Amino acid sequence: MTAQTRFQRLPVVPATRIMLWRLGAIACALLMTAGILALSGYSPVDLALLVVRSTIGSSFGMEDLALFMSPLLLTGAAVTVCSRIGLWNIGAEGQFYAGAIGAAAVGLFIPAPAIVLLPLMAAAGIVAGMGWIAIPTLARAYAGVNEIITTLLLNFVASLLTYYLTTGPWRDRVTGAQVSSARLPVSIPEIWGVVHWGFPLGLAIVGLLAWVMAHTRWGYEIRIGGANPDAARYAGIAVRARIIAVMLLSGGLAGLAGMFELAGTVHRLQGGMANNFGYLGIVVAVLARGSCLNVIPAALLMAFILDAGIVLQTQQLTASVVLAITGLMLFMIALADELAHYRPVASLAKGTRP
Repeated sequence: MTAQTRFQRLPVVPATRIMLWRLGAIACALLMTAGILALSGYSPVDLALLVVRSTIGSSFGMEDLALFMSPLLLTGAAVTVCSRIGLWNIGAEGQFYAGAIGAAAVGLFIPAPAIVLLPLMAAAGIVAGMGWIAIPTLARAYAGVNEIITTLLLNFVASLLTYYLTTGPWRDRVTGAQVSSARLPVSIPEIWGVVHWGFPLGLAIVGLLAWVMAHTRWGYEIRIGGANPDAARYAGIAVRARIIAVMLLSGGLAGLAGMFELAGTVHRLQGGMANNFGYLGIVVAVLARGSCLNVIPAALLMAFILDAGIVLQTQQLTASVVLAITGLMLFMIALADELAHYRPVASLAKGTRP
């Protein structure tokens, strides 16, 4: 008899095991990046120190991290909530734009004091995000149409609609800014430097979602509906109603992210203002592994990567190189997540005579 080693996939692994594998993946990605940069004539140590000083090592860098996190928290939560019931909302980018458009419509054309206008803008952003995902929601719930395709395609429609409004009927006729509306008369108050109240509100919303998913009957029904829809229906859970509710909630979260970015950071509707926050929300959700609470550290990691990328571009690294480094790190993390589920198992097999 001879001993052979095979690998067994574990359906569930401890969170600490995932974390250790991820840390190892990040270390490997950083070493590979350092090697590539060294071969290209750069000093990896100097660049690393510059990134640390310019991000977590300075007040300005910390403010940038918070500004990046604000939309990523909500778009990441939007995708994560949908994944809990076994669906994928790939349209957070479009819902982000829709929320920004709805909020801008209120802010630009309804005269009111800030204490009234800001809640109205937030409500308009949420409703607009829900409205943008409404057709994919109904198509999925009643006709079984794949929500991945429908939500994805509406991203392009929302982006083009934003460009139409900012170059046409809503264009800035005062300063003549390109692809931009006029500046909003109100803005979300700032709490630290340029960091506005959208950041703590985003943290609070994600924390509330995590509690609802873990400690309420509704959250339990969502999890059961995603794990086994047939068993959920047999148990009396209205799966179709839950699908509709979750997808509308997802669209509302992404729409609120658009409102926060509009009224807190950009202060005007602009073409391209989403900055891929909707698509990056998918990455945040994947890193969070279906946990709303894990959206917070995942959004922080993604914000750090984006902030570090900007710093590297100031050192003459092209955007393509920065994008490649980002992709490498995310790829290694995804690979580590999968490898963490495997363990070697020794088994006995009959030996053969030479």
